[in-house]
Amino acid sequence: MSTLFVGSYLLLLGLLACYGLYRYYLVWLYYRGGVRRAPRPPPPSDWPRVTVQIPVYNERYVVERAIRSACEVDYPADRLDIQILDDSTDETSDIIARAVARARRQGLAVSHLRRRHRTHFKAGALAAALRRARGEFLAVFDVDFIIPRDFFRRSVPYFADPSVGVVQARWGYVNADDSLLTQAQAVLLDGHFALEQVARSKASRFINFNGTAGVWRRRALQEAGGWQADTLTEDLDLSFRAQLAGWRGVYLEDLVAPAELPIEMNAFKTQQYRWTKGTIQTAKKLLPAILRSRLPWWMKLDLFFHLTSYLSYPLGVLASLCLPPLLMGVWRLPHSWYMDAVWCVLLAVPGVCFYCCAQRATGPRWSARLGTILWAVAVGLGLSVTNALAVLDGLWGRTSRFVRTAKFGVRATTGGWSAADYRTPPSPAVWVELALGAYFAAGFVIALKQDLWLALPSMGLFCVSFAYVAGLSLWQHGRLRTWWWEHVRADATLPEQA
Repeated sequence: MSTLFVGSYLLLLGLLACYGLYRYYLVWLYYRGGVRRAPRPPPPSDWPRVTVQIPVYNERYVVERAIRSACEVDYPADRLDIQILDDSTDETSDIIARAVARARRQGLAVSHLRRRHRTHFKAGALAAALRRARGEFLAVFDVDFIIPRDFFRRSVPYFADPSVGVVQARWGYVNADDSLLTQAQAVLLDGHFALEQVARSKASRFINFNGTAGVWRRRALQEAGGWQADTLTEDLDLSFRAQLAGWRGVYLEDLVAPAELPIEMNAFKTQQYRWTKGTIQTAKKLLPAILRSRLPWWMKLDLFFHLTSYLSYPLGVLASLCLPPLLMGVWRLPHSWYMDAVWCVLLAVPGVCFYCCAQRATGPRWSARLGTILWAVAVGLGLSVTNALAVLDGLWGRTSRFVRTAKFGVRATTGGWSAADYRTPPSPAVWVELALGAYFAAGFVIALKQDLWLALPSMGLFCVSFAYVAGLSLWQHGRLRTWWWEHVRADATLPEQA
């Protein structure tokens, strides 16, 4: 049994090593491409018609801001159509109707599109709106995004190349510094937008359309099969189908579209669950076609790791559960230092290196954000349970609804969001996260008593990660806060008895 355990553990570490090395590869790919940007193409002599599509579902706090930003873009008014794809079931629809009426009085072509049923969620709304869109190019923006005024002046000229099917902008954040949670999210997202997307774009690899802040050539979208709702990441699915069909994606790292980061842990976890499960669904759907395609083997390997990177979450959870038994001596590895060295090299170093390079790419003085980078790595580890469950759901083919990420249009520091609607309740996984926090706290104590100093950082990191993610999930939803006021705070304020 001991040999089987050790062999399984080393196999898990080997698989994790592959994904750790893939992060090193992305960093190498980024720096190999150099820092020079491709020259911006000249503006067209005749600007084409563009249709802006803003899918909405119960977003009363941010929808008016989104419509206003769409109406204020610098683009010929006679070549711009705006569609508000409204599937809302609350007063959001009334807010949209008033905003659309104001825009129409200004002479803008704004449509308020309603469906009887929210069939196929966002993908279904976009597919239905496509039939009524007049633009040669289709720009998709989630409702929490603010469209830069010069967005189309800077993105549309790239379609002068007839092989370009989609142009994707980089995400920015209007509330990145509001809390520890939003700071961590900004670092994690910068890893994708400031490093991964840039590296793949410069190396002529497949890039992601990120579901928002991008422009599609209508013909490319249609030839790729259009919007399909059989995955939760219809954006990733469409972008890969289009690139497999021969269309090219362009990523503009210097064109930034700001958006609101989730200020609630449960909403953030819901978003991560959807992205993780949808990516695994897309991998199941498209990997057979990718492997059968005429792409070179090294690009197929890159796409395999690209689409299966979330497998590292269940692998990491399983491997981490083995650590306390190893510390207690229940099973022994060939070398006493092996466990700590491997965890350091395969998990901590790739993550920190990856996000440090991404922060360096976003601007100067990145080293001042080293503490935030380390915190982001900890938060990412705390999401392991949520994402591992999402991977298993995606592999098993379980169907689930598209759950949008709630946005409140306010800063977390104001505290006003806590009384707002749309708050996301914690999932049952929060109790698993609490249990894992306690489990690794016990592992920390064991390592401390046995003078296993090299094991203390990993045990402490896992304990803090899971405890923070679970604790904030309960606190923001009110359960932990209510318990605190009813027990701890109440006891502290009781008068002393004579």
